[in-house]
Amino acid sequence: MKTPTLALPVPVITDINRPYWDGLQSGTLFFQHCKTCGHHWLPARSECPSCLHSDVEWKAAQGTARLISWVIFHVAYHPAVADQLPYCVATVELDEGPRLLSRLTGISDFSDLRMEQRLQLKIEEEAGFAVPRFVPV
Repeated sequence: MKTPTLALPVPVITDINRPYWDGLQSGTLFFQHCKTCGHHWLPARSECPSCLHSDVEWKAAQGTARLISWVIFHVAYHPAVADQLPYCVATVELDEGPRLLSRLTGISDFSDLRMEQRLQLKIEEEAGFAVPRFVPV
């Protein structure tokens, strides 16, 4: 009997987060901006997490960021990523301020990673979705 292939979990796309996913598909990372207080954030939500106003808009990120924190996975906690070990998941802060969790790619030696290291956005396809990844500059 053939063992079934397990798929990666996929995002749930809603009216609130659709601009984020559509932007990635077209090659741009978008974040939300509050027109009332000026706060920027990710992930998407219907009101500003700072002032709770709902007058929000989407803005395009420049695609540059800095490394805040990271973890290297040597164990696959989901079978669909077993062939990707080891891999790095990081907290990344966009130059505009929002933070997001993302994978770092293009790294041959994880010991070269440093706090505040400059990163560049690289949109990649996974499980049929465009996803934001980052590479060291």
